Amino acid sequence: MKALVTGAAGFIGSHLVEHLLADGHEVLGLDDLSTGSRANLPADSPEFRFTSGTILDGTLVDDLVSEVDVVFHMAAAVGAFVIQERTLRSLLTNVHGTENVLDSAHRRGARVLVASTSEVYGKNSKPGLNEDDDRLVGAPLKTRWTYSEAKAIDESLTYCYVRELGLSAVIVRLFNTVGPRQSGRYGMVIPRLVGQALSGRPLTVFGSGHQVRCFCHVADVVPALVRLAGMHEITGTALNIGSNEQVSIMDLARKVIELTGTTAGITRMSYEDAYGPGYEDLQRRVPDCARARELIGFQPSRSLEDIIRAVIDEQTSAAPVVSA
Repeated sequence: MKALVTGAAGFIGSHLVEHLLADGHEVLGLDDLSTGSRANLPADSPEFRFTSGTILDGTLVDDLVSEVDVVFHMAAAVGAFVIQERTLRSLLTNVHGTENVLDSAHRRGARVLVASTSEVYGKNSKPGLNEDDDRLVGAPLKTRWTYSEAKAIDESLTYCYVRELGLSAVIVRLFNTVGPRQSGRYGMVIPRLVGQALSGRPLTVFGSGHQVRCFCHVADVVPALVRLAGMHEITGTALNIGSNEQVSIMDLARKVIELTGTTAGITRMSYEDAYGPGYEDLQRRVPDCARARELIGFQPSRSLEDIIRAVIDEQTSAAPVVSA
């Protein structure tokens, strides 16, 4: 197939580009390089063409979509720090950008995979969240929930394009995808903790540290995205993709300390100090991925320890060599 990957230079997008090229597909990439890096992408592949631009440019999006069979819509403003600092820009990117992609895909007859997020469940802390569970989100005037709101609108737009206009599309709700190339500077917890440990700084845990999360290796996630995009019979539905291996953030920090061998300790920081006033978090987010398991046999093969080691290896190899 010939595919367009929006957000191609980002963490997941670049791994997706790599996977598609390895499978023999022709790939177009679009990214505004606001949080992604051109260095994440192949420099000389004849089957890959990169365009620097934004999904807010409807004409550009339409030109690219007109060339492809399928669109992997990965582009979004992501990361707690980005959302808090650039809330309006993030909203516009996540809503209007998705609208441009869906509109072009509908008119051009392309299949779309829309990357959504576990954030749509909001404060619903039920163990084993399934795709039909209710959203429980905070007040709309709290910036903490703007990302959740925007991605929920993206899902609703996708569903309406499918139901009313016949678009072929599937939604994937990602639960904390992690691995090499993910940056910690936008609030992503594992690369941030690993970076602190490797530099000998205390590991910073926000809030109580009792919050429970599940982390899934990007190498387990990307093949699932490609399979779902290729199953045209699956349309107008959402699927959870993630791991169900649970860990508290405090225990995560302890595991990073163990695997890096750092002598640095752990320090706590309030959400208000980390993100500003009014920030809210939830205590547990654990997916039920039975639907994806039934449809495509999805089952993560890499453990949390595998993930942490992969991030350690990348950050260690990327560290500058200091000469004597």
